[in-house]
Amino acid sequence: MVGMLPNPSDIQYFIEIAKTLNLTRASEQIGIQQPSLTSAMKRLEQAVGKLLFTRSPRGVSLTKAGCDFLQYAQQLLFEWKKLKLNIERTYEEVAGRFSLGCHPSVAQYSLPCFMSKLLLKYEKLEIQLVHGLSREITQGVLNKKMDIGIVVNPVAHPELIIRKIYNDEVKFWTRKNKTPLQEARSGSGVLIFNPEFLQAENLLRQAKKFQIKFKRVLESVNFEVITELISSGCGFGILPSTVALQWEQRGLKEIENTPKLRDQISLIYRVENREIKAIQTIAHTIEGTFAGKEKLSNS
Repeated sequence: MVGMLPNPSDIQYFIEIAKTLNLTRASEQIGIQQPSLTSAMKRLEQAVGKLLFTRSPRGVSLTKAGCDFLQYAQQLLFEWKKLKLNIERTYEEVAGRFSLGCHPSVAQYSLPCFMSKLLLKYEKLEIQLVHGLSREITQGVLNKKMDIGIVVNPVAHPELIIRKIYNDEVKFWTRKNKTPLQEARSGSGVLIFNPEFLQAENLLRQAKKFQIKFKRVLESVNFEVITELISSGCGFGILPSTVALQWEQRGLKEIENTPKLRDQISLIYRVENREIKAIQTIAHTIEGTFAGKEKLSNS
């Protein structure tokens, strides 16, 4: 079939025939039967779309197409071997460029824990960071746009390997020296939360049972902004513990007797990538970093 890609072995056979200009001698040097060699040359000619040899009782000779093809055959084999070697290295070495996706807030408190270990130990490893919501990161891994993801509460999927790295809790937070805006049960306070945060919606549905009342709301999709606002006395808010505890020295504290939700922070990657050494190394490094460390405020 004209237009199909040639077999690398067929190209190697072609080069040997071009050197000897004798099918019998070439088959002996290559170590295959002459009929098999003849079939290989027919496949190669079909792939190229032109006759590469003319045959005579004295042997074979290259056609004009054969001479032209010979000029590029060695380069084709070189590029093929280089490509094959690079692919093999991907599976055998901790090297190459890999994308790691996670929410910016998750990145802020998780990446510093392990990134330097990876970059110092594996000089051939390059990591591209991608940020977004957990559902966006998960979709990115499924669509093969990202290699690895750190996500919150992943849903099981047959194409994904999911490995838990630590737990977190989402709670109501205020500061130690409260302002009137931070009174969670007075009905005059201000609630600060991320409207895109599904866990916040779940906690708000439970708020009435715990006598949580507020007069106004202040919304932000950035957890660090929410934390800063709570720290400065603008209101009380809903935050993951791992984010809030980063600011504990600024006086943030959990509001007692309020609902809370547990989150599972997990590593995800595609099933077929389980044999890629770099991905396994990244995964083991992250897991090892957080092993035995439950990042909860009550730990």
